[in-house]
Amino acid sequence: MNKVFTPFLAALLALSTVLVPVTAPAQETTPIDGIVAVVDEDVILRSELDRAVANITAQYANQPGQLPPRDVLERQVLDRLVLSRLQLARARDSGIRVADGELAQAIESVAARNQMSQDQLRARLAQDGLSYDEFRSSLRDELLLERLQQRYVQSRVQVSEAEIDQLLAVREIGGPEVRLANIIVALPDGANAEEVATAQKKARDIKTVVERGDIDFAAAAIRFSDAPNALEGGDIGWRTFDAIPPAFVGLIQQLQKGQISEPIRGPGGYQLIQLVDTREAGVQTMTEFNAQGILIRATPTVPSETARQKAEALRARIVAGEDFGKLAREHSEDTMSRNDGGDMGWFPVNAWGTSVGNQLMQLQDGEVSQPFQSEVGWHIIKRLGSREQDVTEQNRRNQAREIIAQRKAEEEFERFLRQLRAEAFVESRLTGA
Repeated sequence: MNKVFTPFLAALLALSTVLVPVTAPAQETTPIDGIVAVVDEDVILRSELDRAVANITAQYANQPGQLPPRDVLERQVLDRLVLSRLQLARARDSGIRVADGELAQAIESVAARNQMSQDQLRARLAQDGLSYDEFRSSLRDELLLERLQQRYVQSRVQVSEAEIDQLLAVREIGGPEVRLANIIVALPDGANAEEVATAQKKARDIKTVVERGDIDFAAAAIRFSDAPNALEGGDIGWRTFDAIPPAFVGLIQQLQKGQISEPIRGPGGYQLIQLVDTREAGVQTMTEFNAQGILIRATPTVPSETARQKAEALRARIVAGEDFGKLAREHSEDTMSRNDGGDMGWFPVNAWGTSVGNQLMQLQDGEVSQPFQSEVGWHIIKRLGSREQDVTEQNRRNQAREIIAQRKAEEEFERFLRQLRAEAFVESRLTGA
């Protein structure tokens, strides 16, 4: 495959953490194109691997020294391609599909993120040597993988209020955040003493060369790490301490920014953790509004114009001095607020819909809106007040729920991937693999 990858094209082809191969068209296959892996009844071609490696290489075009030797990079990328191929097969066997309309929306989103029209996106892809059909195929595969993960974990991950209470009781939620990176030196199952000692020494040697300044941590992760995030420089991202496994919290709290931990023995091998950065979390507030509302529904028997005229008449009576709450009880068709005189309570701006929210933002306290239309009919609202509400505690509970759910989802899906890989027939034909 002689196609040249630009940084723009590489970015488009690396839309997710799972590397999705873009299969070359049949007419581009040459007689020297060989098989680098057999995956169940499917194969991965040398051209596919070269293309995926070229994608990674393009992303590091300005930092080529951070990449490992070609044979190591090929092995890492092939492992990803194999796992991707197995997941795609499982997704299709499970009946997961991506409709053409959904794919079109995803393409539109990609174009928007790159500040392009779809025609400009097509032109740029062609300029960089990738057909539009190839790009669509790659993006469809990515959506399939996302849905496979969502479907698998959705029914298996439940978070109870008791679990949230338990987490909040033992951990500080919403406190300082840390950005972490890691390097893993893997050990095989049932490793003997010599293998353990070798892995531990390798981890210590990596730590030494990084601290000596011979190579930075991200480059070392790309070259030496056996973790799935190796090609991302070992980046784990921002985490609160409550989102970190308890065994590592004390260790990380002792690190200074930029420092690297001693090798830590885990189930899969030895791990080095770097504290990349820290930041403080502040008090979280939300603007809430208090209002009264009247709804006149538009129905097949009450045309929209009739509903508008009734709303206009009611507003005129309110402006003339009649009580808003009394008219709401008598005329409003909003069953949630009618009996309370149209009282909508305190709520975030768009809790009653964007149409109501937009009107609230334009009103002053005590002011009554002109009649306005939503998808259900015509409204009049009176803004009673606004306030800044401290939602730190509410967000802490939501954050705790997300932390527990994310942890369970990751564990479940990692278990699924290990099982998927273990049950598959995979034969690597890379030299030295």
